[in-house]
Amino acid sequence: MVRSILLRGFDQHMANKIGEHMEQHGVTFIRQFVPTKIERLEEGSPGKLKVTAKSTDGKETFEGEYNTVLLAVGRDACTRTIGLDTVGVKINVKTGKIPVNEEEQTNVPHIYAIGDVLEGKLELTPVAIQAGRLLARRLYAEHSTKCDYTNVPTTVFTPLEYGACGLSEEDSIQKYGEDNIEVYHSNFWPLEWTVPARDNNTCYAKIICHKQDSERVVGFHVLGPNAGEMTQGFAAAMKCGMTKEQLDNTIGIHPVCAEVFTTLSVTKRSGGDIAKGGC
Repeated sequence: MVRSILLRGFDQHMANKIGEHMEQHGVTFIRQFVPTKIERLEEGSPGKLKVTAKSTDGKETFEGEYNTVLLAVGRDACTRTIGLDTVGVKINVKTGKIPVNEEEQTNVPHIYAIGDVLEGKLELTPVAIQAGRLLARRLYAEHSTKCDYTNVPTTVFTPLEYGACGLSEEDSIQKYGEDNIEVYHSNFWPLEWTVPARDNNTCYAKIICHKQDSERVVGFHVLGPNAGEMTQGFAAAMKCGMTKEQLDNTIGIHPVCAEVFTTLSVTKRSGGDIAKGGC
């Protein structure tokens, strides 16, 4: 059951591809509905549960019977009862998140915040660790490096694994303008999938380049097996300012999945064919 969109905050082109893959493999999405009541019909393991849901526009209801119900409820910033109001630290009243500047400094100059409580920042443990480490260095070791909240590699461990680093296509367009970015993309077929003829042209690679900055890669996205492993390596290259030309000049390792990023030639705006017939 999906309240609005899949994988909010991620590239929606990639999110929809993940949804399509899951549907092709038997997952049914009930879209634009939220559960309002869960009733136990039968005891036991697994037993039986009745779920009642309402559409987000309030016009329809849905009922279904299941043996297992999992709720993905997200998380809440528990900042309202720790005395921040006493020392004058401002928080977002609705979310509990804490606004900070680029140095993790709150509106009270000698109070800092890091991690998942930050407003508009990624809720990832490695991000919190890095921000804390860099903050300590700035405060006590005369360093000046700030945490980079843009080029953060992350992976969504969906059935078709999704790795991403940098900007989504939507955010790239918003930041640079549609005419100032170029999207290169391709399907690919992992070697280990060719023998059983599994899911041809399902895996997908995409880079988003800033045309006015020597086609610097500002967004990296990949769907396929071990996507996270690929993303971690390319994230380091993005921190070094990786460009499309540098990828083109890199010799690929055949026949690994990451090789596809050294041979990207079709742009999304061209509408060219990106299907692959083999590894």
